[in-house]
Amino acid sequence: MGEILIIAFISLIPILFVLLIFKTIRDVIVVTFNYFGVFGIGSLNQEQLKKLNKYSPYYRDLEYRQKRKFERKVVQFIFSRKFVSRGIEDVTDEMKLVVASLAVQITFGLPRIYLAHFKKILIYPDNYYSTINNQYHKGEVNPRFGIIVLSWKNLVHGIANETDGINLGLHELAHAIHLENRISNKEYGFIDVKLWKKYVDLAEYEMFKIREGDTSMFRSAAAIDHHEFFAVLLENFFERPQDLKAYSPNLYKKTTMLLKQDPIKLLGL
Repeated sequence: MGEILIIAFISLIPILFVLLIFKTIRDVIVVTFNYFGVFGIGSLNQEQLKKLNKYSPYYRDLEYRQKRKFERKVVQFIFSRKFVSRGIEDVTDEMKLVVASLAVQITFGLPRIYLAHFKKILIYPDNYYSTINNQYHKGEVNPRFGIIVLSWKNLVHGIANETDGINLGLHELAHAIHLENRISNKEYGFIDVKLWKKYVDLAEYEMFKIREGDTSMFRSAAAIDHHEFFAVLLENFFERPQDLKAYSPNLYKKTTMLLKQDPIKLLGL
């Protein structure tokens, strides 16, 4: 009888081992998804939601279901980044939320795009000196090292005025999404090539107008190159969408198609 029990116990060991592995894998999956808010656990807490509501007019104007989607993307963006302080004691929750909310704002119509190449975000208190070109900067994007650099003072100043079309965070993150589309990784080529060519024709016309001194809603920096024009365009697309649509309905339409979102309709403006 004892031998039978021993044999039965031994025969159960592989089954128990498989069950243990299954439980471990299941627990890992649950913890991961919970962190991202999929099961409503590990989502932003009330204090973080208040800060998000304070600093993101885009988030504030979303309807309920869209807000939940926005929050999940914010959590995932923060989770997948390394935030590094430069000249300040630490990168606060508030700083992370501001940067993440701007990144999610730009990529909101692109559910699988998280600017994956840019894994590190450096935060300076104010303008900082770059040894690369020996100049002071408010922000920059470095695709070689996968870094986005931002100055907190200028970042806050950009979001303080919600309708002037000048926003450092949107500007630098526009550079990031422009570059992300061309970098060979899992997010490569998310912008339709034919659509991009049609957009470029419109951009070239606007850049020509600025260089010639003709009337334009875009500031002179937009004429430097296509990277700068796209960055300035997105600042205006999000902060002055109705003005942009009135100024150039075709350019506005192409931008909604590129980003797969229409702020006027989405936010009920």
